[in-house]
Amino acid sequence: MAAVSRATPADLDRPTPCGEWALRDLLAHMVVQNNGFATSAEGGAADLADWQPGPLGPDPVADYAAATDRVVTAFAADDIYARPFALPEISPDFTFPGAQAVGFHVIDCVVHGWDVARSLGIPYGLERDLLAAALPIAESVPDGEQRLEPGASFGPGLSVPDDAALLDRILLLLGRSPNWCR
Repeated sequence: MAAVSRATPADLDRPTPCGEWALRDLLAHMVVQNNGFATSAEGGAADLADWQPGPLGPDPVADYAAATDRVVTAFAADDIYARPFALPEISPDFTFPGAQAVGFHVIDCVVHGWDVARSLGIPYGLERDLLAAALPIAESVPDGEQRLEPGASFGPGLSVPDDAALLDRILLLLGRSPNWCR
C-alpha cells in the first residue's frame, strides 16, 4: 500500500515492469485482483468476468485502498485456509484450497508492489519474514512456454545468482529484472 499511496494522477501513464502496462493498467489489475480474491474468499467470484479490470475511478489510490481493506478483511477469517476458492483465471473447472489461493495472492502483491515502486522510482522494502514466506511460492510457479502467452501472469524465469537477495530471487524467478528502470 505504501508505494501505491505515493502515486498521483500525473503518474498513471508511467511505464511499469509489468509487460506493456502503464501504471493505470497495473493499478486496475491490482484493484480487481484484491476484489476478486475477497469475493472468492467469501464464496463467490466463479465468473471470469468478475476478474476483468475496469476503468479506475477518479481517485485510483482510494480505489486500491478500499480493495486492499476488503481483501485483508476477507483473508482474516478464522477458516480462510480451509475455504475453497474459485479462481477462474487459473481454472474455471475446479476450486483451490484457501492456503494455496492466499499464497497466489501474496506473491502477486509482492511482485506488483515492486512494479509500482519501480514505476514511481521509489524504494521498495518488505520485511524479511514476508519475503522468506513468498520465496517458496515463487519457486513453485511453473516456468515454461505458458509464460510467453498473452496475459501470462509472469514472464519466463531469469537466471538467479546464488548470492541474490530474497526479493531479487523472487523477481528473477518470476521474470522480472531487479535492475528494471522506467
